[in-house]
Amino acid sequence: MNHVFGRRDFLKHASALAVSGGALLECASTQSAIFVTAETTLGKVRGVDNNGIKVFKGIPYGASTAGSNRFMAPADPSKWTGVRDALEYGHSAPQRNPDAAARTGGLGVASENLPPEGEDCLVLNVWTPAVGANANRKRPVMFWCHGGGFVTGSGSSPDTDGSNLARRGDVVVVTINHRLNVLGFANLSEFSTDFAASGDAGMLDIVKALQWVRANIANFGGDPNTVMVFGQSGGGRKVETLLAMPSAKGLFHRAAIESGATMQVVERATAIRVGEQLLAKLGIPKNQVREIQKMPVEKIMAAYFAVLKDSPGVDQMTAGFSPTLDGKFITQHPFHPTASNVSPDVPVLIGSTRTELTTSYLNDPAAFSLDDNGLRTRVQAIMGDQSGRIIDVYRRANPGAPPSDLFFLIASDHRYSAPTMKIAERRAALGKGPVYLYYFTWETPVMGGKLKTPHTMEIPFVFDNVKISARLTGGGADAMALADKVSDAWIAFARTGNPNTPKLPRWPTYDAKDRATMVINNASKIVNDPLREQRIAMFQAMNLT
Repeated sequence: MNHVFGRRDFLKHASALAVSGGALLECASTQSAIFVTAETTLGKVRGVDNNGIKVFKGIPYGASTAGSNRFMAPADPSKWTGVRDALEYGHSAPQRNPDAAARTGGLGVASENLPPEGEDCLVLNVWTPAVGANANRKRPVMFWCHGGGFVTGSGSSPDTDGSNLARRGDVVVVTINHRLNVLGFANLSEFSTDFAASGDAGMLDIVKALQWVRANIANFGGDPNTVMVFGQSGGGRKVETLLAMPSAKGLFHRAAIESGATMQVVERATAIRVGEQLLAKLGIPKNQVREIQKMPVEKIMAAYFAVLKDSPGVDQMTAGFSPTLDGKFITQHPFHPTASNVSPDVPVLIGSTRTELTTSYLNDPAAFSLDDNGLRTRVQAIMGDQSGRIIDVYRRANPGAPPSDLFFLIASDHRYSAPTMKIAERRAALGKGPVYLYYFTWETPVMGGKLKTPHTMEIPFVFDNVKISARLTGGGADAMALADKVSDAWIAFARTGNPNTPKLPRWPTYDAKDRATMVINNASKIVNDPLREQRIAMFQAMNLT
């Protein structure tokens, strides 16, 4: 648990700088009172022109999920008359532990300097170069799914402000909030057919937002037939899950997965068992499950955290409170035992960073100064009886690397890079939409370089926000230069389904024969199977056949 809070503390401080940078732009535009309006199917919305980019925040795409809408598929919001202000971010999804908040003064998004939590959280934000009569061309739509697993996070984070990306690429950027954790994924379908959608409600929210894009984005200058879904970490997992959802088919046309590795979702039997545990904590008989819609949300959140406490160390990605393989809303695991064939023609861009897990150990300083015994102890905890062989392989592939570096490489490959390579392999095996693989190796200079290439490293480069996120990137000239290349590649992929641009080497598609990979750094290059020995050893150890 300490590891998690160390990473959260680091990201909190990184986001704080982003908040201050974003606030300056917001104040300048608000003071000049350059307002813009756009039509939606529900009514008109008023946004603000921020140095040429039109910004709309907190637009509802679904009704409040409280009360009788709780644990149900998302409902349409009510229409409005007149012009609705879309000048401030809407609610983030409930995610804090009420008991912990009482003791510590607040967790969840409040501690991340993000908007407050609430069940009326089905809102989205739009950044666009033009709206209405001035939207004289159809622009690619870059639809962002926020990180935080299926548990925490917000689409209102300043480091994913879409202004620079929209301006740079002449694209429309959309970010969303949706239900998370117990409210988005508690599977109660066994106890009432009314709750048939409960185990995948949070993902159905994302589908609902994509349907809003299909119906409305042309009024914001976007092309509803050129939509890229992209996300990092938990956001990447959401993108992977969308690829296995029949209801999402046709609503997006490219998919970019950054440091997300969901090969499997939760089996229905497991999800139902966790749902039973939740009802038991709440004291609700299974035949009275609808009573859960009448309870205060704080009581449900407290019960959810109590269930988690009973199963310490359990991975929520496969053990509950995340999407369920129910045969209807999700018909196959995204990438197990093969890639889902629901949307096989969609081009996929996917990758990971070199040392994903360094930020997870910021409250564990010993991890950064291991000796050989410490290395073996920690790798044993991850790899079991395969640990000795894995360490030997990584030592040969990384001569001279100190024990802590080897640990972070092994742990990061086990958690992210190995599954990512297998996902790319299985997706390419469908033989339909192209697959492009990257491996991000640029090392941040912050904190004396100890983080190397941590989790979330791609985000400021993709969004061209390295200055806003200087606490993560350093904000130096080499970071700015790399952002020019990375953001252009993502923009090109959004526009054409192909990330090739003149600023990077030619980027071939991925297949199991050559395994062409874009190694992203100050001098990026294409390398075939850059982690070959580590990959083979990790695939064998993890039984990734």
